[in-house]
Amino acid sequence: MHYLQGEASQLSDRPNSTSALRPVAVALGSNIGDRVSHLKYAVARLGRLLVGLRASTFVETQPEGVGSQAAFLNAAVVGQSTEEPTELLTALMMIERERARTRAFPGAPRTLDLDLILVGNLVNLSPSLELPHPRFRDRRFVLEPLFEIAPDLVDPVTGLTVTKLLVRLDLRT
Repeated sequence: MHYLQGEASQLSDRPNSTSALRPVAVALGSNIGDRVSHLKYAVARLGRLLVGLRASTFVETQPEGVGSQAAFLNAAVVGQSTEEPTELLTALMMIERERARTRAFPGAPRTLDLDLILVGNLVNLSPSLELPHPRFRDRRFVLEPLFEIAPDLVDPVTGLTVTKLLVRLDLRT
């Protein structure tokens, strides 16, 4: 993928005039090194990938499901894109590599973790990409930042908004 410098509204130099913009949600996390710097970098890079990018505040959270590790700094961004989900995932992985992300083992501490949460109303089940993200509905560290910037974003599987998913999570805890 080749991205133009400048305004976020100039998404890519590849013709895509027949494709419609779809909402995209990405969760961000970091628990190694300069966490703030890693997240700021990701937000800036995602601003070149997504039109109309909105970013949540950064929130410190305790690790969930990854054993004993340092606290995470989490956030979310939403924007729009005409890119296919696999292209978006490739771009997210490239941004992670730019911040020296390694995958020593599943759930390993990370400089930067970017999870593709939603791409419009697409539902995809494949070995390489599951949309919506399979565990986002149960993760407060994803839902709360999304609620801040996109409370009406709809999960295409449940038909529930981020607001209703967060209420449902609150009722379970």
